[in-house]
Amino acid sequence: MAGSGEQARYWQYEELPGVDLLRARYVRKTFVRHTHEHFVIAGVAEGAEIFQHGSDDVYVGAGSLALVNPDTPHTGRAGVPEGWRYGAVYPSPEVVAEIAAETTTLRGSPGFVSPVLEDPYTVGLVHQVLRATDEGNALAADTLLRVAVTRLLRLNGGPLPAREVRTAGARIAARARAVLEERMADPPSLERLATDLGTSPFALLRAFRAAYGMPPHTWLTDARVRRARRLLDAGAAPAEAAVAVGFTDQPHLNRHFARIVGVPPGAYQRERGIGAGDRKNVQDGAGRLLVASDTWQNRQSKRNRPQEERRAPQENARSAPSSATPSE
Repeated sequence: MAGSGEQARYWQYEELPGVDLLRARYVRKTFVRHTHEHFVIAGVAEGAEIFQHGSDDVYVGAGSLALVNPDTPHTGRAGVPEGWRYGAVYPSPEVVAEIAAETTTLRGSPGFVSPVLEDPYTVGLVHQVLRATDEGNALAADTLLRVAVTRLLRLNGGPLPAREVRTAGARIAARARAVLEERMADPPSLERLATDLGTSPFALLRAFRAAYGMPPHTWLTDARVRRARRLLDAGAAPAEAAVAVGFTDQPHLNRHFARIVGVPPGAYQRERGIGAGDRKNVQDGAGRLLVASDTWQNRQSKRNRPQEERRAPQENARSAPSSATPSE
């Protein structure tokens, strides 16, 4: 973002487990439709942001907060020509539930009722949390975060909506999502997916959008970035993570990652102190290998193999036994 007047830092603070942090100034930045596993509490200090929440565009000016519940599709862009400057904290559902249980009377899973709240005092608290982490002041950071979340829940809190009874369309959408999660690196076409599920492409498209707030291809990109983040957190190199989740290459991951997270994957890793020496294979909860290290290394070895070894396959074939199986 050098030379564009845009700056962003996305990081974590060891003394605030379960919380991501962001400080940014954006002018031309546009966030595509996406979701977060954590809550979004973003306090705008200057300028304004517009983001789509549900089917509506909402305006967040200076002194107001954008509040997004987990797994809620939304976008983001500048609301004025000069863009917007803001700070954000992303507490996990567990962190918010713990604070709500201790300081409020909310029952069930707590969340935010309105996506926008005008409250300059809490905007200041959010920025003070970020400043305290910069200074390494764990006591202040933890205290201010709890005060901010408590205040927001009291002003704008309520139980998250209960899950609706599954309709036939919702069940089809859930099955489609499971297939896409399983085949993230090699997804089927919409027509093939619909045929396998016993429905039509447009019926599947309508059902999926109704269930998850976005069409399957948009959901898949969002899910790939989520999984790539987990791989980067575990020490995978961006190029490895890109291949593992189904992006064509690292620039492809970079583009989508920055449009959803707000910073490129390399900057994201550097703020976490993750280097190449930290790389390891990572498994998900089902025990499946998420970083296809062997596949990625084989691709790299093909690219790096000396040209003379790649040339003249006939010469190599002459010296190989007749029963040999071609290696490529």
